[in-house]
Amino acid sequence: MPKGIPNKRYTPEFKKQVVEAVMQDGLSYEEAAKLYEVHGHGRIQSWERIYLEEGPEGLAVERRGRRSAGSPKKLPSKVEEDLSPHLSISEG
Repeated sequence: MPKGIPNKRYTPEFKKQVVEAVMQDGLSYEEAAKLYEVHGHGRIQSWERIYLEEGPEGLAVERRGRRSAGSPKKLPSKVEEDLSPHLSISEG
């Protein structure tokens, strides 16, 4: 990306409109990218995946930057309780 040109931000409503146009009107990702002036059809593909997995509300979540490779996700407390008796037996 050339220096001095900021990344374009898209509103959740705009993302929803584009994804629904692809799904309902049968537009290809490339056609939708040209029609709605979105840079890159891959962006629309990712919006559609989020829309299908999380619903329209998922498009409002900020997803910039790299994913954290930090600490592992914590197990739900019920799963930890179920596992804890097994862990103490194998240690001793």
